[in-house]
Amino acid sequence: MKKGPALVEALALAVGVADDLLLATARDTHTAISKRAHDAVRLGAGPAARPAEALHRGIAKVVYGSVGLTLRAAEAGLGHLAEVGIGPELEAGPRGRFVSSAVNGLIGEELRRERPRLSIEMGVRHRGRDVELTPDGLAAAFPEPTSQLVVFLHGLCETEDYWRRHRDRIGSTYGEMLAGQGWTPVYLRANTGLPLRENGVILASLMQQLVDAWPVGVTRIALVGHSLGGLVLRASSAVVARGDAPAAWTEMVSDVITLGTPHLGSWFAVGADHASRNLARAPEVAAFGRIIDRQAPGIHDLIEGLAEDVPPLPHARYRLVSATLTRSPQHPLARAIGDLLVTPHSAVGRDRHGRSLFPGADVLHLSHTNHFGLLNHPEVHQALSRWLSARELEAAS
Repeated sequence: MKKGPALVEALALAVGVADDLLLATARDTHTAISKRAHDAVRLGAGPAARPAEALHRGIAKVVYGSVGLTLRAAEAGLGHLAEVGIGPELEAGPRGRFVSSAVNGLIGEELRRERPRLSIEMGVRHRGRDVELTPDGLAAAFPEPTSQLVVFLHGLCETEDYWRRHRDRIGSTYGEMLAGQGWTPVYLRANTGLPLRENGVILASLMQQLVDAWPVGVTRIALVGHSLGGLVLRASSAVVARGDAPAAWTEMVSDVITLGTPHLGSWFAVGADHASRNLARAPEVAAFGRIIDRQAPGIHDLIEGLAEDVPPLPHARYRLVSATLTRSPQHPLARAIGDLLVTPHSAVGRDRHGRSLFPGADVLHLSHTNHFGLLNHPEVHQALSRWLSARELEAAS
């Protein structure tokens, strides 16, 4: 099996970010503040202030240059250790997988371009490893496959392990519960920092491979996405096989379930975008705006979500779950921040004028719940059990 990226590769990245981003931010902020201070001093002292200003700039240049040289040397050393295969794998445990997914979510496209070994490739996951999408590979990972697949896709910066949150308190997970109803849970992992629509194309291809290589014939597919994962699921379902290709996997999709998905965008992403623009206006804080601007396209895509140009599948039933910190979704706080990241109107795809992206969809609201509480919630357990029951499918048909 191909060895994954080593821990020292992640450390090398961290040192590189410290040099390229943190040190540069400190240097540029210091330079802007000192310039304004020296400009003020020159107004009163005139040319007599120039020697002190030159001395200050010289010392600052030496200090920042020395620190930068040290960081670059450390990055090179760690990179060499990674090349010779020293150190444990980054994804050997859940903490390493969390770090990998978080970094990919923040700068995923940059990683794919500059550090491809640290870039996550979308895939089916089983026990912390990628599953080969061949009949043998799938049979080994799923020894008792059924004809019904429920596919789970996590949100921004998350991993497939997030679907196990609160299991110790709830006693089960969505996948475990549905396995008892004849479904085979399939967990995906993605580089959530890539552009949303690009991830949709990648997922569409992966899903077709999965269906074609599944050990038994697939008759029904349910898609479950948390947060950004729901947008990627929608984007993937818009990609349809053409020409002489076999029947598209989308034809087998009976249900699309989104949990806290910002269909109309996230207020948090909008706020970050506004913050970066406002910070850029003042030299003293412009460097902090560049930190925000460095975020991956996947985060930028959360500003607007997906509009009507990605319509719902006409034969699938859409189930939309929203949450708010308050009891009522009409509370002013709920309207403003929703579950901390997504407002209820965005989670159900209904704008302020009452127009809906999903006419006729089933809607479930959870009160006193935050964005991550949606990952394993008793009310969602009950809803999934009901929505994905054989009786529900027979009633719809």
